[in-house]
Amino acid sequence: MKMMNNASGDDLTLNRLFSYLQEELVTPIESIHPIRKNVYLLQKGNQFVVLKGFSHLRKLQIQKAFTSSLRQEGFKNSYIFQNLEKESPLYLDGTYYGCLEHIPLSSSSPFSYESEKERKDGLRLLEEFHQTTGKLSRRYQTVLKEYNLMLKWRERAARFINNLSIIKFFVQQEILNEVMEWADFSLKGLELEYSFLNNHDQVILHGDLAHHNFIRGIDSELYIIDFDLVSIGSPACDYLQYCNRILPSLDWSLQDLTEYEQIRPFLNNRGFLYALLFPTDIFREWNRLIKDRQYSSTFQVRQVLDLTVRQFFNRQSFVEQVKLLLEN
Repeated sequence: MKMMNNASGDDLTLNRLFSYLQEELVTPIESIHPIRKNVYLLQKGNQFVVLKGFSHLRKLQIQKAFTSSLRQEGFKNSYIFQNLEKESPLYLDGTYYGCLEHIPLSSSSPFSYESEKERKDGLRLLEEFHQTTGKLSRRYQTVLKEYNLMLKWRERAARFINNLSIIKFFVQQEILNEVMEWADFSLKGLELEYSFLNNHDQVILHGDLAHHNFIRGIDSELYIIDFDLVSIGSPACDYLQYCNRILPSLDWSLQDLTEYEQIRPFLNNRGFLYALLFPTDIFREWNRLIKDRQYSSTFQVRQVLDLTVRQFFNRQSFVEQVKLLLEN
C-alpha cells in the first residue's frame, strides 16, 4: 500500500479509506493521494482515477447522470463517472464516493484569468457548455433547482452586513459605505429590470466559474470540471459570474470587457449592467473568511483586502462608467 498525505487528510483516514476501496473496487488500487477535502487521486497500475466524495447519494447520482448526458450530447471537454465498484455505491463515514475519469494535466502553468488567451478560451468553452446544456435543460427541470439570482445576492448581502462588526477592523468605513451603496443601487435596479433573465432560453448553469474549475489537459484542450452548483437558469447568470472573475485581471476596465464577443451583447442590457455592479465577490470572500474563522490568517486576510481595498479605486471608476451607461 502506498499513501501520499497532505493537509487534506490524516493517515488514519487514508488508511481506512484505502482498505475500504481495496474491498469494494473491482481492480485493486496501488496508491491514494489527497487532492483536497473529499477528493483523491487513485493509482491502478499505470492508470489513474479521481475519487470524489458527496454528502448525499442524490447529489452523486445527479452528477453521474449529468456528466453522462453531456458526453452523449457530444460535449467532450469534461469528465464522466466510471463504475468501478463491485456492487452498491461506495459509502464510508457518512460520505458517498464516485470515481471520475482522470484528465492528465498539462505541465504548463494552471489555467489563470490573468492570461487574455485563457480568458477567451474559457469563454468559448462556457459558450459551448451552454449550447449543450440548453438541449438538456428540460430533461433536468425536475431534478435541478432554478437559479434565483436575487435571493442569492440578498442573502449574501445580509450575511455581509451581519459580519460588518468584524470587517470594520480591516476596512475603513468610507470604503464599506460605498461598497454597500453599490450593492443597494444594483439590487434596486435589478428589481426593475429582473425580466432580462427571461430574454434567453434556459440552460444548465455551471454556477462556480472559479479559475480552478477550468483545467488545461496534456492534450492542450481546455476542460471544465466540478458540477456541484449546477442549476437551471439564464446563461446571463454564468456570464455575470465570469465577468466578476475576470474584471480584476482587466483592472476593472469596462472598455476591455467589451472586447469579449460572448459578453459584448449583454452590455446593451440594463439588467445585466445593474447586476455587474453588485460586489458579489467582496461579499462572498468576507463571508467565507469569517465563517471559516480565518481572519487571524494574514495570508487569507490579505487576499480579501486585495479585492476590497487595493482594487477599490479602479472598481469605483468602473461603477461610475456603468452608471453613465444606465443614464443614457
